[in-house]
Amino acid sequence: MSLFDYRTSLNLAAQDHPFYALIMAAMRKADSNNIAILKNSFPEIWNELQQRYDSPGGILPEEKS
Repeated sequence: MSLFDYRTSLNLAAQDHPFYALIMAAMRKADSNNIAILKNSFPEIWNELQQRYDSPGGILPEEKS
């Protein structure tokens, strides 16, 4: 990590993003080692991210009206 990473984390925290959104964003940016850790730690979030990625507009079939 670096001072830049730390300061960026302060900005992200100040924006009050939802926790799961931050995890999904981390998954999108992760290298192969970190994605393995994230997938193992948050399998439900990984599955939802994959489902939304494969759905037009990120909208799951059960969310369509």
